[in-house]
Amino acid sequence: MTIGQKIKQLREQSGMKQRELASKLDIGEGFLSKVENDQKQIKREDLKKISDLFKASHEELTTLWLANKVYDLIKNENQGLDALKIAESQKKYYRK
Repeated sequence: MTIGQKIKQLREQSGMKQRELASKLDIGEGFLSKVENDQKQIKREDLKKISDLFKASHEELTTLWLANKVYDLIKNENQGLDALKIAESQKKYYRK
C-alpha cells in the first residue's frame, strides 16, 4: 500500500469527502486527488494532522511516506534494488 492509497482509505472509511480533508490540511482538492493517486507527495508535517484526524498510526504513515520517497528516488535506476540492499546493510551497521 502506498501513502496515497492509505490516505484515501482512511478518508473513505471515515466518510469524509476529498474537499473536507483538503480543507483541513489547507491544500487544494486537486492536489489531494493527486496525492491519493500517487502523483504528488504530501508534506511530512501533514502526516501528523492526518494521523490525528483519523486516529491512525503516525509511524505507519511515516513509513509509507518514506517508502514513496525512496521509490521516487530509485524507480528509474537500473541498480535501484542493489542500492536498497546496500542502504539496508548500512542502516544495520549504523544502528549498533
